[in-house]
Amino acid sequence: MKGETRLTGMARIIGLLIALALLLSLLLPLTGAAAQDEEATPTAEALSEVPSTGARRPGPIVVASARVRLPESDSVSGSEAESRPQGFAPVEMQVESVNLAAPIEIGDIVDGAMQDPTGPWVVSWYEPLGKAGEGGNVVMSGHVDYWNTGPNGTAGPAVFYEVPNLAPGDVIRLIGENGENIDYAVEWTEQFDVATELTPEVIQNDIVGDTGQESLTLITCGGEFDAATGEYLKRWVLRANMIEI
Repeated sequence: MKGETRLTGMARIIGLLIALALLLSLLLPLTGAAAQDEEATPTAEALSEVPSTGARRPGPIVVASARVRLPESDSVSGSEAESRPQGFAPVEMQVESVNLAAPIEIGDIVDGAMQDPTGPWVVSWYEPLGKAGEGGNVVMSGHVDYWNTGPNGTAGPAVFYEVPNLAPGDVIRLIGENGENIDYAVEWTEQFDVATELTPEVIQNDIVGDTGQESLTLITCGGEFDAATGEYLKRWVLRANMIEI
């Protein structure tokens, strides 16, 4: 009887070990699959937060201490507001001379600071500064390069890579969602040093402020990249004016 009891106990232990082995064999593939799913799940980090050259830096717009003053609607009389063209929201930009065709998103202005575009191939339009066709200054920005747009995921060109090379007379077209479009001819491009030239007064008066006519202003990064601070040292600004038909 003792021998049979010992054998029965051993059989139970062996049975438990076999059951445990089977259970582990089922769980391990599930664990591996879960790990793969976790690795494949994209992070919530916005693309605009990832720098173009491998170190964190602001995008085309954010400049320390610079703040944009938004137009004050209260200062506009009723007759003046009624006489203004209605304008439209641009949804696409085309520049045939550099083979550029890009979607346009609405960019945020937070506490007077224009925020960066959300990705390498999209143009940000700052709606509070003016719509296309209203007769004012339409302000947009785009990245000049990006951290993973090159070969094998290396840094490479972005949507405004060719903007600094546009020449006076080159045509930029803005298109609305209902097919409205306006052509602008480049007037000038200029580099501004972030540390010494991009003062709040320059930003307001020479870059984003009213030009007295229907204009388009594009902003992107330029100059040398300072790896220590993770910033470009300059900003390219392009001004174009509407082509009268």
